[in-house]
Amino acid sequence: MNMSGLLSALILLIIQGALAQRVRVEPEVVSYPGQAVTLRCQFPNPGETQLTQVSWIFERTDTERTNIAVFHPNFGVNYPTKSPVAGRVKFMLDPPTLDNPSIQISNVQMTDEGRYICEYATYPSGNEQGVSSLVMLAKPKNIARTVTVTAGKTPVIVARCESSNGRPAATISWSTTLNGNVTPPITVDNPDNTVSVQSAYMLAPQPSDNGKDISCMVSHRTMPQPETFQMKLVVEYPPRVQIKGYDNNWYRGRTSAFLTCQADGNPTPTTVTWKTLSGLMPETVQVEDTRLAVQKVDDTINTTFICEVKNSLGSGRDQVTVFVREEIMEQHKEFPQPKGVPTGGIIAGILCAIILVALIATVIVMVRKRQRKNIDGPPTHKPPPPMKTYSFSDSPSISKRESDSQFMHHETENDEPMTDLSAYHDDKDHHEPSRFSWEDKQTPYQDDRDEDGTMGEEDGYYITSSANRGSSFMSPAVIV
Repeated sequence: MNMSGLLSALILLIIQGALAQRVRVEPEVVSYPGQAVTLRCQFPNPGETQLTQVSWIFERTDTERTNIAVFHPNFGVNYPTKSPVAGRVKFMLDPPTLDNPSIQISNVQMTDEGRYICEYATYPSGNEQGVSSLVMLAKPKNIARTVTVTAGKTPVIVARCESSNGRPAATISWSTTLNGNVTPPITVDNPDNTVSVQSAYMLAPQPSDNGKDISCMVSHRTMPQPETFQMKLVVEYPPRVQIKGYDNNWYRGRTSAFLTCQADGNPTPTTVTWKTLSGLMPETVQVEDTRLAVQKVDDTINTTFICEVKNSLGSGRDQVTVFVREEIMEQHKEFPQPKGVPTGGIIAGILCAIILVALIATVIVMVRKRQRKNIDGPPTHKPPPPMKTYSFSDSPSISKRESDSQFMHHETENDEPMTDLSAYHDDKDHHEPSRFSWEDKQTPYQDDRDEDGTMGEEDGYYITSSANRGSSFMSPAVIV
């Protein structure tokens, strides 16, 4: 095709579009079953175009076209009897006009949904038309339910959700924490032109899934918000049994010992049976439904207790072996250590004890140190200087000063220094009482003079400076 042909086709399409727009209709009209719907049509400003006839055509499918109403200014109105809306359609104006040939359909049905064409026969341009789509809405009926299943490893449908007789088709979604899968939706077209949608949830049910939440949500154009159905799964399973109460401390003579049989099943368990592995129930045992009470523990309790529970699907059992301990274990367990003492309290108590011990030790050390200082230290007062003496002739006598080498320094057995001090005496038999020790407080005693006329002092005592300590002797006075 050359350029001139393409240009001609484009101009023809533009002209046809402009002509088609001259017939004014509503593109879409929405209605519900049982209501009356109005389909409007106008041909404003025809200008030089002559309008000869107007017809309404119902097009359910692309291949099915039916005239439902015709108006000719000279021949009047005609409603074909074979139309699907016969008896329910009419022109809004009586008599109608070519300028406004709108129609009304009463008691609309779901089968009335389709395309309605308002077509004008004109001269010289030919036929011109406008198309309105009638959309029928039907609010669906929504239901959801769970399916009672038996626990197993094979995936089965555990819940269903259905939206029936709706127009258009509804949308179904699921909300749950279960680890299952949603089946693809099944859509069914009903004879009345409505649509039904079904969806299901599949799961390999386990006993722990019983009672879990699952929700189905249905969304539709006729509802302002989705409709939600909240459900709980129903999974049936045989009883699961567990015996509780044995603390491994059943000793001879213990009273009020109990065992409890805890059972879980769906349907609810109907029977509970207690028995022993040996077949004989000890005389000190009392059975009260799910509870086994031991009045007093003795050697007959050394056995295995069995609890068996049944429901309509089967049975379950559990067992526990009791070991009776000696009485010495009773004393250990009779007064259990308190539990639940806070760790912080223990640590605080330990720290307080350490601090208290440290304080006591410090006080003791200081007291002993002070006592040792008082015992080992020099006297707190200075001894008086030696007294000078004179001869019996009342003439002054001067003792010859000894050389410095004669001042001897001795150490006691306790490694304490001792120093000799010079003293002057007269020829008279004069003795000076010795000093008292401030600590020992002994009775005073008289000490002999040494050969130099001096006396030694040690730790508050006056002693001789002789090499042989502890001996005393008299020496003649030296007169100058």
